[in-house]
Amino acid sequence: MNGPTADILVVDDETEITELIKLYLERDGYAVHTADNGRDAIRMAEDLSPDLIILDVLLGKPDGIEVCRSLRAGTCADVPILFVSAKGEDNDIITGLSEGGDDYITKPFSPSQLVARVRAHIRRRRMNGKNQDEQLPTLAFPGLEIDFRSLEVRRNGERIPLSVKEFELLAVMAKQPNRVFPLDELYRRVWQSDSMGDTRTLMVHVSNLRKKVEDDPSRPLWIQTVRGFGYRFCPDGGIGSEQEIKQPI
Repeated sequence: MNGPTADILVVDDETEITELIKLYLERDGYAVHTADNGRDAIRMAEDLSPDLIILDVLLGKPDGIEVCRSLRAGTCADVPILFVSAKGEDNDIITGLSEGGDDYITKPFSPSQLVARVRAHIRRRRMNGKNQDEQLPTLAFPGLEIDFRSLEVRRNGERIPLSVKEFELLAVMAKQPNRVFPLDELYRRVWQSDSMGDTRTLMVHVSNLRKKVEDDPSRPLWIQTVRGFGYRFCPDGGIGSEQEIKQPI
């Protein structure tokens, strides 16, 4: 692995899964720390300040969702969290991502695919740490501002709390307003890896983003769906647009 070693916290109560993930990640050059319950995970995350957390959903009490919620409210607010779970229904994925997860991988999974996702998240976090957009002026649209220096978004002057991935999604589209982004390309731009044909993670993040920036998320004006292609950012928030507003993907 290129660059400095990253610290990764793996939280799973299945020893076999933990050891498998640890083996592959250490082979790729990462420093791996493990926990088999939620309380230890929260304590270790606060002490370690890891670069990334792999978190099983089906832990005991507190479960993975509760652990994620606690981490997001504490010192790991911007640390990438990858959920791994045997629960792969859409509602489970929506819950995990809505509570602060950055990605969701369903068991059984390919260890090499997991490592690829980890690499992408670590690389993206380091790029964000360099703040490559710090010289980019604030993008201002009618009623919406995107500040790349503070990584804040304001709607009608009021700050909107966005997750890292939500901010990145909005920023990617807003830098090229009116351009239609296919789902696979948008996933690659934000997650720095291939979607492997599963774009549910992207769609959940777009849905969550709409809930925060749109007046009526069921009829989005800023982040519009182009049916059969993907999404586009409308720079005037739909004001004066003659395009029919489709139901969101």
